Parts: sequence; C-alpha cells; structure tokens
Amino acid sequence: METYKKNWLKFVTGLVVCLLVRLLPFRPPNIEPILAVQMPFSKVYGAYVGFLFAILSIVLYDLITGTLGMWSLVTAGAYGVLGLGAAVYFKKNNANVWGFVRYAIFGTLFFDAVTGLTVGPLLFHQSFASALVGQIPFTMMHLLGNVSFAVLLSPAIYSFMIKKKKSETKLLINTLNPQKI
Repeated sequence: METYKKNWLKFVTGLVVCLLVRLLPFRPPNIEPILAVQMPFSKVYGAYVGFLFAILSIVLYDLITGTLGMWSLVTAGAYGVLGLGAAVYFKKNNANVWGFVRYAIFGTLFFDAVTGLTVGPLLFHQSFASALVGQIPFTMMHLLGNVSFAVLLSPAIYSFMIKKKKSETKLLINTLNPQKI
C-alpha cells in the first residue's frame, strides 16, 4: 500500500473550490462537488482528513452564509461519516470511475436519508410522509449531480493528488544524459 505525504495546499484548494461552487448564485442546493472531492481525499489522505474535509466544507459554508444551526451538525456529521466510510471503501475497492460512481450512489442515498428524513421532522416538525415525498425529487437531482461529479471530477482529482513531483536534480540529470537524446 502506498502512502502519500499530506499536501495541505491541495486540501485547502479543494476546500476553497467546493466552497466557491456552493456559493454560486442560482445553483440548485443539491448540485455540489463535496462528495466528489472528499472521495479522493479520503483515499489518498485517510479517514480523518476525509472527515475533516466534510466538517469544514459544511461549517465554513454555513458560517459564511449565516445559516449555521442545528441542521449544520446533522449535515456535517453525515458528510463526516461518508469521509470515514470512503477511506474504508477505497482500501478494498479501486479508485477509478466505477469505484467513485458506486460510492457516490451509496453516499448520496445515505446522506439524503440521514439529513432529509431527520432535519425536517425533528427540527421543523414536518411530517415524516411530507419529508419523504419531498426528498424523492431532491435525491434524484442529488444523485445526478454526485454521479456526474464522480465521473468527471473524482478520477481527475485522484490523479492530480497522487502525482509525484520530479526532483529538479533528476530532471537535470535526464536532460544532460546523452543516451536520452
């Protein structure tokens, strides 16, 4: 098993990009790249970084938009569990398009069940039946977004994260090596 040095610049960049996408005006609330970025982060950096990424993604957005509340705990917790789960899942499964798609489907269904069927009924006294009926179209759109991001973004992010920088010395030696010319 390969281990990767944690690159905090890549972590912060992923966090900022997710935050900026979520801040786009007129974006449907269930079309966001958090899970698509979290999966490769969990694979490369491990469960705790995947968990931290989720918590920070939710809490920072809710702080910036002034929407921090009890629902933030449920949402951040659900995404946090997905970060932990992704690390376990990708220890046994390949980090390729189909691996990312399978986890995105499972993760979206888990997340929407936990958040959509608890926050409304528990915090806003919504009936469970109403929450369930309202959750169906939301989850369908959420699946479309997460699966699309899993196909397009997750493999690219994973490849970017595992690339090793060539040392300047090695590059210089290869350049000066007459056998390579």
